[in-house]
Amino acid sequence: MKIAIITLIAFALSLTLYSFSNPNADTYSLTIEVKNLRNAKGIVQFALYNKDGSIPDEDYENYYKILKGEIIKGSSTITFKNIPSGKYAVNILHDENNNGKIDKGFILPIEGIGFSNFQSIGLTNRPNFSKVSFELKENKSISVKVIYM
Repeated sequence: MKIAIITLIAFALSLTLYSFSNPNADTYSLTIEVKNLRNAKGIVQFALYNKDGSIPDEDYENYYKILKGEIIKGSSTITFKNIPSGKYAVNILHDENNNGKIDKGFILPIEGIGFSNFQSIGLTNRPNFSKVSFELKENKSISVKVIYM
């Protein structure tokens, strides 16, 4: 009886130690690429969201993680690493003046924006988390279209 208990405790302890020694066991990489940027000014801001209701986020206050990528030959690519499995959405900003926010004309953005799963944006086709989200359960690469209005 004592041997069985000691064996069970040793097994549980080894599982616990293994989980600490392998912190990336259930995490993945998400690579995002944008192409056909209209110029090489500024940077591309890649915002990753993981909560319903977090998009739209015009002031970039609700993101889970954010990275900035340089523009090379009209494209930009970044990789978010060590992302737990779950539901995510991506918001892209071609931040031409590098101020970290969406600059607008009268109402519409004057810089390029884009969202995962979106090819166009309009008054009847506004992005929200449920429309732009996707499941991440393995390493994944996606392409996001940047839209200039």
